[in-house]
Amino acid sequence: MAPFKSSLAFLLIFHIVVVVVVPDHNHLVSAISSCGGSCRNLNDCARQLICINGKCNDDPDVGTHICGGGSPPSGGGGGGGSGCGQSGMLTCSGKTYPTYTCSPQVTSSTRAKLTNNNFEEGGDGGGPSECDGKYHFNTERIVALSTGWYAGGSRCGRMIRITAQNGKSTTAKVVDECDSRNGCDKEHDYQPPCANNIVDGSNAVWNDLGLNTDIGVVDETWTMA
Repeated sequence: MAPFKSSLAFLLIFHIVVVVVVPDHNHLVSAISSCGGSCRNLNDCARQLICINGKCNDDPDVGTHICGGGSPPSGGGGGGGSGCGQSGMLTCSGKTYPTYTCSPQVTSSTRAKLTNNNFEEGGDGGGPSECDGKYHFNTERIVALSTGWYAGGSRCGRMIRITAQNGKSTTAKVVDECDSRNGCDKEHDYQPPCANNIVDGSNAVWNDLGLNTDIGVVDETWTMA
């Protein structure tokens, strides 16, 4: 009977060990999610990844390329930027436009199209700014960013530096999203969806850069200030 008792004791101990170890293992796995894994904060993500909209992704401010893609992403205008494929199509007044949920990776010199937007009530954008639910004066240095760069509002209130091809640069505050997914309705003042590489600046931004707003769209680069 002694061997039987010993075997039974061993099985009971083994069972207890398994019960204790399994939860710890699951906790460790959830704490180091990789690209696309679920997360609640940046501590849940591995390496240099950050938590964006509940998923671990590259840090757009640092410019990491661990996940190999753009950020999980409007006067509109311009074609779509590289590094992010279109997610669908939207037809407005008989013309078809691509839609995007992401934007090209943010670097220390991110190429973009600078467009001009009227942020005042009754202006180009239709409704108030997404970040604060308010309208803004065009004398303020402010911008709207394409959906991917807007990143679910994570850049609201933050400053970016914009550099024009003439060598002049200025800073501006992010106050709105340039919607790359939706458009052609009252909410968007019946404008088509934005391209995924748009920095939509106020008159003050254009003036600081020495640019004529009548041009409409110009090439520029930007980064976080």
